[in-house]
Amino acid sequence: MQNTQKRIEILAPAGGYDSLVAAVRSGADAVYLGEKSFSARTSAKNFNDDELKKAVAYCHIHGVKVYVTINTLIFDDEFEQLKSAIISAANADADALIVQNQGVARLAKKLAPKLPLHASTQMSVHTASGVRALYEMGFKRVVLSREMSKDEIRKCAEIPVELEVFVHGALCMSVSGQCYFSAMLGGRSGNRGACAQTCRLPFSVGKNKDGYALSLKDNSLINHISELEEIGVTSAKIEGRMKRPEYVSAAVRACREQRDFGFVSDETAKTLRGVFSRTGFTDGYFTGKLGKEMFGRRTKSDVISADEKLFSSIRQTYKDEIQNVSVSGKFTARLGENPVLEISDGEHTVTKKSDLLCVKAIKTPLDSDRCKSQLTKTGGTAYKFEKLETCIDNDISLPLSALNSLRREVLAELDEKRSKIHNYTINNAEIFENIKPFEGKKRAVRARTAGTKIGNGLKECELVFVPLFSDIREIKRLKNEGYKIGVEIPRGMFGREKQIEKALINVKAVGIDDVLCHNIGALYQAKSMNMTLHGGFGLNLVNTYDLLWAQEYGLKSVELSFELTFERINRLGGTIDRGIISYGYLPLMLCRNCPNRSGGIDCKTCKNQSKMQDRKGKRFYLKCDGNCTEVLNCVPLFIADEEISKLSTSFNILRFTVENYVENVENIKDFNGFSMLKDKFTRGLYKRGVE
Repeated sequence: MQNTQKRIEILAPAGGYDSLVAAVRSGADAVYLGEKSFSARTSAKNFNDDELKKAVAYCHIHGVKVYVTINTLIFDDEFEQLKSAIISAANADADALIVQNQGVARLAKKLAPKLPLHASTQMSVHTASGVRALYEMGFKRVVLSREMSKDEIRKCAEIPVELEVFVHGALCMSVSGQCYFSAMLGGRSGNRGACAQTCRLPFSVGKNKDGYALSLKDNSLINHISELEEIGVTSAKIEGRMKRPEYVSAAVRACREQRDFGFVSDETAKTLRGVFSRTGFTDGYFTGKLGKEMFGRRTKSDVISADEKLFSSIRQTYKDEIQNVSVSGKFTARLGENPVLEISDGEHTVTKKSDLLCVKAIKTPLDSDRCKSQLTKTGGTAYKFEKLETCIDNDISLPLSALNSLRREVLAELDEKRSKIHNYTINNAEIFENIKPFEGKKRAVRARTAGTKIGNGLKECELVFVPLFSDIREIKRLKNEGYKIGVEIPRGMFGREKQIEKALINVKAVGIDDVLCHNIGALYQAKSMNMTLHGGFGLNLVNTYDLLWAQEYGLKSVELSFELTFERINRLGGTIDRGIISYGYLPLMLCRNCPNRSGGIDCKTCKNQSKMQDRKGKRFYLKCDGNCTEVLNCVPLFIADEEISKLSTSFNILRFTVENYVENVENIKDFNGFSMLKDKFTRGLYKRGVE
């Protein structure tokens, strides 16, 4: 196993300084917090430059690590601000950056090459292949998707990189990094930290008109912490940067009890449930027990239980500073000399000499007991004396104020030494030096289909991507009939790496080489087989540095994120071919636990023909591939040719999912005239953008 540490790290959220203090005083080994500008929790207080330095110093003094989140999608016009944020984290001496964006990682390596990088759960890593890819790129740690089972996590632990697993907190219905619901409905992007929590609203399936088909109970793997430690997981992560300090304290204490003693006391468990719950907790993904019992929402009884009496009792547990750093010291006082105090924490040693001389005592001489009593008064600091040696001449005198001053000066210098650990080298590099905007080429049309029954018109497409797990005989037939066929690896790859590898071997054997990949694990598998790589929208490529990374990794082309505006698309640099989705029912969520299960509907009942309805009567398609379910938008996206012609792109993609007329497409140029386009459609986010 890759984990060499004796104990799994307890990693706590810190939405603000009060939560950070609560985490440290409750026993966290590390905290993660957001920089003001770029954080996946913009509603949290987060930290500016000065607050970040103060926070890191406080944590380091207590031996606690700090990971700074810059885990959102960042556009080119924000890169100067991003540069400042990365430098700020390095100057504050953060222990790592947590990033979603390959472009952000690329810039961070350029600016602060020694600052460790953690791959955010927003990267949607849910396979060993994805973990291995990031390990080979130099990431120190990978934060795994919450939807993974114990066996899937175990497989990832075979790779010599740190793994971080969420053990408590909110569960999004969608795989992190693959949710566009909030963005499409209200312009508030979850990938930008502005999620409106659309999933907590009423959505019904089947005959249940009062359901909450997208609301899951909170995740809790606290009782499985020992198993995670045994597997080789490095860090047990608590979700909740938008929750109050009392929640942070309660969750940290529960995790510490489980790790240190093997159980959580009844009182602690009751407190944790009382401070925040959605009708209880679930471990369904970890145990592989998906279904209706995983769904839940915040009820009146949950809210009532979290009263001020409970919060007050929790605050009492962390109101005082903890003294968790053991020190030893030596005090020397000789007649006619300046007394000296030396203190060591085992790594740093500080020695201070008083300005006052020791003189002969007139009344009460200084003795060892009095010295120890004064010098070991370390209340309000992180330190506690394990041993203090005294070497004092007889019949000498020294004011107690001199002892107090010595103690304060020595501990202050020890604070300073402990707070600064890394001293990173920072490069003041130009961001877009010698990078020119992309010059659009003659545009081609591509298509992505949900099956192999397609019309003759798609023969005109530069590429037609069909599902990887299509019947190989059908794929061969399409190729022989003149279609330029590629295959799409499923966005949800959970537990299917071997099947994917086998399917890639089969399609390669019939002459298919082009592969559409929506996550880093898919890219890694296809690349290892020397296939031609095409990046899908699931990679969330939004800036020039993302595209430079894609070029360097060997991709031939990429689908740009549909959270980009046309204006931003035209400013992107690099030379890699790029395109937009110009038609399709956009996938708003990628779910491992199907919304249908909230209503007790199983696969036999559904037959992959289900829809979900919101409180306004809008209906959303639910399309399942046997492993994951995509929630599709209620209306299709459509961008006309005249708008596409103004873009600096190489191609546009027609994304077919639920359409039956795809079998009848006879001329791709006539696509704009299809009758379905006379119904309601959306232009998506290309014009209005996202927060």
